[in-house]
Amino acid sequence: MADLHKLSIAELSDKLAAGECSSVDAVNDVLASIDATDGKVGAYLTLDRADALAQANVADERRAAGESDPMLGVPIAIKDLLNVKGQPCTCSSKILEGYIAPYDATVIAKLRAAGAVLLGRVNMDEFAMGSSTENAALGKTSNPWNLDHVPGGSSGGSAACVAADEAICSLGSDTGGSIRQPAAFCGCVGVKPTYGRVSRYGLTAFASSLDQIGPITKTVKDSAILLETICGHDAMDSSSIEMEVPKFADKLTSDTSLAGVKLGLPKEYFVVGMDPEVEKSVRDAVAHCESLGAEIVDVSLPNAKYAIAVYYIIATAEASANLARFDGIRYGLRVDGKDPADLYGKTRAAGFGSEVKRRIILGTYVLSSGYYDAYYKKAQKVRTLIRDDFTEAFTRCDAILAPVTPTPAYKKGEKADDPLKMYLDDILTTPVNLAGNCALSVPCGFASNGMPIGLQIIGDAFQEETILKVGHAYEQTTEWLARKPEIS
Repeated sequence: MADLHKLSIAELSDKLAAGECSSVDAVNDVLASIDATDGKVGAYLTLDRADALAQANVADERRAAGESDPMLGVPIAIKDLLNVKGQPCTCSSKILEGYIAPYDATVIAKLRAAGAVLLGRVNMDEFAMGSSTENAALGKTSNPWNLDHVPGGSSGGSAACVAADEAICSLGSDTGGSIRQPAAFCGCVGVKPTYGRVSRYGLTAFASSLDQIGPITKTVKDSAILLETICGHDAMDSSSIEMEVPKFADKLTSDTSLAGVKLGLPKEYFVVGMDPEVEKSVRDAVAHCESLGAEIVDVSLPNAKYAIAVYYIIATAEASANLARFDGIRYGLRVDGKDPADLYGKTRAAGFGSEVKRRIILGTYVLSSGYYDAYYKKAQKVRTLIRDDFTEAFTRCDAILAPVTPTPAYKKGEKADDPLKMYLDDILTTPVNLAGNCALSVPCGFASNGMPIGLQIIGDAFQEETILKVGHAYEQTTEWLARKPEIS
C-alpha cells in the first residue's frame, strides 16, 4: 500500500478496520517516508524500527481478535521529554545523553493500551525552552514548508514530522505555546488542553504549573481522537482532575453550522508590529466563522499585555527548581570534580545549553531572598488578574478567536542572537497557560512567502468540545487542509 503515511488518524483507522491495509503496512510506509525526507527535515532523534514493527504486529493481532480503538495500529511520534520505557529520554540535552527511561509516562501507557505504535523520539528545544527548536543540543530540525525556516518550538520536531508525513500524529507539550506555535508554523492542528485534563506524570517538567501534554495532528478530528485517548484522571499526578472524559471525536459531525455560537475578538491580541499578512488571515478567518452563523463579539483582556513578563518570571522560577535534580550524581552526564560542589558545577556547565542556563539563572534570581516578593509573588498576583480577564470574557462568549503568533515562521538564525526578541514569539500564547485554559491552533492561510499562518481558538477551562467544534467547522469549510509542503 502506497501513501498510507499521508493519511489522517481517522482515514487510516477506517482502512485498518475495513481490512484494506495492516498496521505493519502503515508503519513500513511511514518508515519509508522518514527515510526519504528526514535527512532534510531532521525531526527524529531516535527511531526504533524493529520495535515499531513488533508493536504493529501486535496491533494487527489485536484488531484480528476484535478490538477497534481508533488509535489501534496508528504510528505516532513522541516528543523527547516524555518517558517511554526502554527508549532514550534526553530532552534534547547533553546532560541526559544516553539516559534510558525506566518507566512509561501515563500518556504513553494510555497509548499502549489503545494499541498505538510508538515510532521514536522527535526533536525539541532543550528542556522545552525555546520557540524555534534552535536550542536543541542533539539535532537540527527544519520547517517542511521551507527548509531554511524554523519549525517553531519547543515541539518543533513533533510538528515537523506531522507536516512532512513522517508520522500520522505526534505528542508535544505546551508550557507557553509550545504546541500551538509550531503547529501554526508548520501548518498542523495543535491542542493545548486545560491544565489538569491530561496527566503530567512521566513528563520531564519545565514549569509544573504551566506544562500540558497535547496532540499535534493533520486534522481537528484527529486531535479530538488523540486527546480523548490521553485524557483522564491519574492518581500519580496531583494536578490531574477527576472528571469524565468526553467523546470528543463523536461530537464532530458533518454539520458545520456555528449558529448560536458566540466568538470573542480581543483587541489586545492584534498587537503593534504584527505581520499584516497574519492579521489579514486571522480577520478573514473571523469573517468566515461569522458566515457559518457565529456571532462575533468584542471582548477585552486588558492584562494580557503583562503575560510575557509574568510568564518569564513564573516559568523560570519553576524551571530553576525542577532542573536542580540534574546534578551529575543521580543520572545523566557526570563531570568529576574535586568535591561535590565542583562536580555539580562542572556537570551543569557542560550539560546545559546557553538558553537553559539563562533561564535557571533568571529563575534562581527571582526566587532569591529580597527579590521573591518583588518579582515572583507579584507575578503570581498578576497571573490571577489574567485568569480573571478570561473568566469575565467567557461570560460574553463561548470561545475566543486570535492569532497564534505575530509572524509566520522566520528564517533560521534570524532571532538566535536576541533571546528577548524570540521570547516575544510567545506573546499571544502564554496568557492561556497562565490562566490554565484550553486552546487550539488550526491553519487559516499562508503568507506570501509560502509559510503557514495559524488561527488560535481559545476556550474556557474544560471546554475542549467547544474549541474543537469551532475548529472543525472552520477547517471543513476552507481549503487550507488540501495544501501540503513539497520537500526538496
